[in-house]
Amino acid sequence: MKSHDVRVWGIRKRPYKTPSYDVRWKVADAPPFSETFRTKALADNFRAKLLRAAQKGEAFDTETGLPDSMAPVKASRTWYDFARAYVAMKWPHAAPNSRDSLNETMTLVTTQLLGDRPGRPADDVLRRALRGWAFVVQASDDEAPPVDIANALRWVAKASLPLATLKNPADIRRVLDSLKLKLSGAPAAAETVRRKRAVLFNALAYAVELGELPENPVTLVKWKPPKVTKEVDRRVVVNPRQARELLAAVSYVGGYRRARGRRLVALFACMYFGGLRPAEAVALRRPDCTLPETGWGSLILEKTRPTVGKRWTGTGEVHDNRGLKNRPTNETRIVPIPPRLVRMLLAHIEEFGTAKDGRLFANERGGVVASTTYWRVWDEARHLALTPEQVASPLAARPYDLRHAALSSWLNAGVDPTEVAERAGNSVEVLLSRYAKCLDGRQDVANRRIAELLGEDDGQEDEPGDGT
Repeated sequence: MKSHDVRVWGIRKRPYKTPSYDVRWKVADAPPFSETFRTKALADNFRAKLLRAAQKGEAFDTETGLPDSMAPVKASRTWYDFARAYVAMKWPHAAPNSRDSLNETMTLVTTQLLGDRPGRPADDVLRRALRGWAFVVQASDDEAPPVDIANALRWVAKASLPLATLKNPADIRRVLDSLKLKLSGAPAAAETVRRKRAVLFNALAYAVELGELPENPVTLVKWKPPKVTKEVDRRVVVNPRQARELLAAVSYVGGYRRARGRRLVALFACMYFGGLRPAEAVALRRPDCTLPETGWGSLILEKTRPTVGKRWTGTGEVHDNRGLKNRPTNETRIVPIPPRLVRMLLAHIEEFGTAKDGRLFANERGGVVASTTYWRVWDEARHLALTPEQVASPLAARPYDLRHAALSSWLNAGVDPTEVAERAGNSVEVLLSRYAKCLDGRQDVANRRIAELLGEDDGQEDEPGDGT
């Protein structure tokens, strides 16, 4: 509590073998305060400061007895200490991919907020210490870090700059600029920069919430992240003939007996004919499939199995087991599938069966298909099916591009965007904004409809004086 009712008394000398001098004063109704000094000069100086503060009308704290100008300066918390506390707060409720992003951002920012202290570890050791230990919430029974990692973490704790350093616009700008790079020093993608900036902003908002900072420093500088391209590059989209050739090429990868490619043909087909995301196709189970002998079938999507790593799942498994993207837990999405995909799935089940938990697609040991596995198979298939020029181009460079091809082809075929968005699990706004450049031939359709509206047969304007 603060008060302006202050009475400063004189200096009292204590007659000990080594004399000392007491300054006594009273603030409002609080008990009297006193401060002892070894010399009269020091006591006079302290008393003069109290009198000047009282004359200026400063408020005195009834707990410490000191005015604001003489209040002890609180030691600023280091960035490293704060960052570890923030990670510990966010970790239990964060998804595995969010934990990975949180860890990466805190590691990058910490490397930018280290003082020039002797004994700095090598950069690779520093990154391993921060990425693998400092910003990972581990179980209490986990093994202790290696000696070099433990030494690096002790150095970081001593060399970390105060959190208050970020109040300086030049320092927060330097930190923001560092987000444009990966930990390796290579330029980061625009979407990655945007994501890391969001993590940093939320962390500093938490610092404001705790009273560590008066306001969020990110808002103090005019800094713009790289522009994120939301539209799909039309160069990645394959046509139906190219899609068929790529799927056929997948079956030739890895030889017939091992069937490294053949067991994944239907997986890629789900992405192209059903518009599934890779993690949705990996999690597909037999009970969720309606596969009639003839006609269209359907898939009920409920789970995804993205590859995120043991460090982030907290379960010791490489793959996370979560619901659909941007959907509440346990919400499903029904996707109709054409007869061709129905036949491919039936043939896959007949040849390879299902995993113990009912998954359609499994590796040779029955486990979840890793993203690295189907990426390698897809890369080999591209080299088999495409020309060298096409291989060097962005055409179907990623398995996810099969989904892009599916959605853009549905839109080109005239399927209602609302229906496409429902099957794809997107909003109509996101769908149209992402695939606007992939809609081939829509301009000709629009021109023909306008010509029909104007009553023109060939689309050419009538010449003046032609008697029309």
